[in-house]
Amino acid sequence: MKHIDTAFRYVRMFTFVIILGSLLLSGFVIYKSYELATVAKNKVYVLAGGKALEALATDRKDNVPVEARDHVFMFHHYFFTLDPDDKVIQRNITKALYLSDASAKRQYENLKESGYYSNIIAGNISQQISIDSISINVDSHPYYFRCYATQQIIRATSIVYRLLITEGYLRNVERSDNNSHGFLIEKWHTIENRDEKTVNR
Repeated sequence: MKHIDTAFRYVRMFTFVIILGSLLLSGFVIYKSYELATVAKNKVYVLAGGKALEALATDRKDNVPVEARDHVFMFHHYFFTLDPDDKVIQRNITKALYLSDASAKRQYENLKESGYYSNIIAGNISQQISIDSISINVDSHPYYFRCYATQQIIRATSIVYRLLITEGYLRNVERSDNNSHGFLIEKWHTIENRDEKTVNR
């Protein structure tokens, strides 16, 4: 009887250890599976130039400064990159106006009324912009920005370099095909736009 009782105790303790070990192992496996599934869910593969590239999904708040700077960059690129072709001007301005509110439309209409775009076409002038820097304050919404850029006005005989400084605010909106960053520029205006130098061609 003594041996049976001791054996029963050993079997009971062994069974308890096996059950506890199985529960711990099952819990660990479930946790790791969930962790792996979460990581896999955030991975996206993009085909670019015949190559599969891995992209990771992140919260928007992690990318707000980068996306905001690119939004401001693209707006200024479209608004200030002009060639002596009415269709090119209209195409670029239309793209820029999708990224901004009525403040940019007012500036466009003022330039149009003053004959700015007609002079570009008549004089065979091209205008390009290079962005020097964009500062964004993402601490409060809407996000304040200031853009420092250099304009090149290319004429047949010379290239004029102009300093351009603008500022405004970025408000969150729904993303769309015309506005992939999901921002809208508000209260946009030019602080400074003056000639820096002229280079003869």
